[in-house]
Amino acid sequence: MKRRANSSTKQPSKPIGAAIGELVEELGIQAKLKQYEAVTRWAEIVGQRIAVEAEPQKIEKGVLLVRVRTGVWRNELTMRKSEILAKLNQAIGEAVIKDIKFL
Repeated sequence: MKRRANSSTKQPSKPIGAAIGELVEELGIQAKLKQYEAVTRWAEIVGQRIAVEAEPQKIEKGVLLVRVRTGVWRNELTMRKSEILAKLNQAIGEAVIKDIKFL
């Protein structure tokens, strides 16, 4: 017969969301997850028209590297960089993207 754990040694249970939040904070990966969100939500945030022409590749030290299909679009997006940067950080709720480089 199995013995039951002593109820006085049990830790109170908590919602899974809270537990995951604590783990993310403990591991210090919250900023990385927010940056990843900028990549995964790119099309939603910048719009489908831009997403067709420009695809986020990776983030290095807070700089989002975006591959652009043509030079014309690269120029257009470079001129709109501050607007796109503000949209990304606003959608994420935190200024985790410091700059954007269009490649």
